[in-house]
Amino acid sequence: MPKYRLLTPGPVAVPERVLHAMARTLLHHRAPAFIPVFKEVRANLKKVFQTEEDVLILASTGTGAMEAAVVNTLSPGDVAVVVRGGKFGERWTEICQANGIRCENVDVEWGKAVEPSAVRAAFARAPEAKALFVQASETSTAVYHPIRELAEVTHEKPERLVVVDGISGVGVHDLPMDNWGLDVVVSGSQKSWLLPPGLAFIALSKQAQAAVKNAKASRYYFDLRKELKAQKDDQTAWTAPVSLVVGLQEALRMILDEGLHEVFARHEALARATRAAMTALGLKLVAPDSPSFACTAVYVPDGVDGGKFVKHLRDAYNVTFMGGQGHLEGKIFRIGHMGDVDGFDMISAVAAVEMTLADMGHSVRLGEGTRVAMELLRKAGLKKA
Repeated sequence: MPKYRLLTPGPVAVPERVLHAMARTLLHHRAPAFIPVFKEVRANLKKVFQTEEDVLILASTGTGAMEAAVVNTLSPGDVAVVVRGGKFGERWTEICQANGIRCENVDVEWGKAVEPSAVRAAFARAPEAKALFVQASETSTAVYHPIRELAEVTHEKPERLVVVDGISGVGVHDLPMDNWGLDVVVSGSQKSWLLPPGLAFIALSKQAQAAVKNAKASRYYFDLRKELKAQKDDQTAWTAPVSLVVGLQEALRMILDEGLHEVFARHEALARATRAAMTALGLKLVAPDSPSFACTAVYVPDGVDGGKFVKHLRDAYNVTFMGGQGHLEGKIFRIGHMGDVDGFDMISAVAAVEMTLADMGHSVRLGEGTRVAMELLRKAGLKKA
């Protein structure tokens, strides 16, 4: 039976260690035995987010944490600057508008990173703006935005909040929350956290926690006032997804045993090798200048249907990538570098691209991309890549 390779930007392949942990006898979420699990998870989440503040755990996908970030820090009628450089930047605007927040949008060409000067100009147009909303890693285009510089621009008025979608950024790129002055950072379990979908995380600076107390937006399930109070006592306000939290305990142990900066280097090595391989095959990258290490986005060649390309990969070779979103649908494919994947998985992914191109009648020199990927991964140290 062919091995199934899940190489999407999320969900990701889950290590057997984590799967086995989640298969243990189910604990009740209010049982005394669950408290030390939750306590350990809370402590280790702070290490990955690189913050001294609490990181809240929510039973939702990352989008739930995005909405929680909006409704707990702003009030209807407030203004926010929003970077829109992809499908998920657009989502920030949609969530804000759904909750009565007015947006000063900074529209960025898909595949490009936002210029800090463009954000400064947006704040000049909307001096009453209370926050910046931005992606660290824009998964739809595989772009990494300059978060440190954007935080500096935002805090030219110290009372403004920096709200970062780190759903495919935290645990992939070095995003030291406290050192860079990030006020809200959200993430989701189905990315770098080695887990299935179902958990979201939200970290709040002291300034953001003060905003939570004063926000006037309607909130019930995602009321972070309740979560801040409950989770300080190693409980959740609502029913905790116990099996996922137990899996998270094991996943965090794996991440910290490897070493946080080694984890960043591993994602970078996989991404660099994949990008170089795609370029060697004559393919064009969506984000050549400011790429994310979470995934690689690649244009299909002229005359090749992107939807059929991804379907053929799945059906013929048991390899799952993702296609494009929005106006890039049918034009690109995206290869994920997160989760339980290593250098040999990336070499297999490149080989699958080569064979699929050949199957679809595109002229390709078989082995050229894999040769480049192997050379780079060998230099990086394949055991760590």
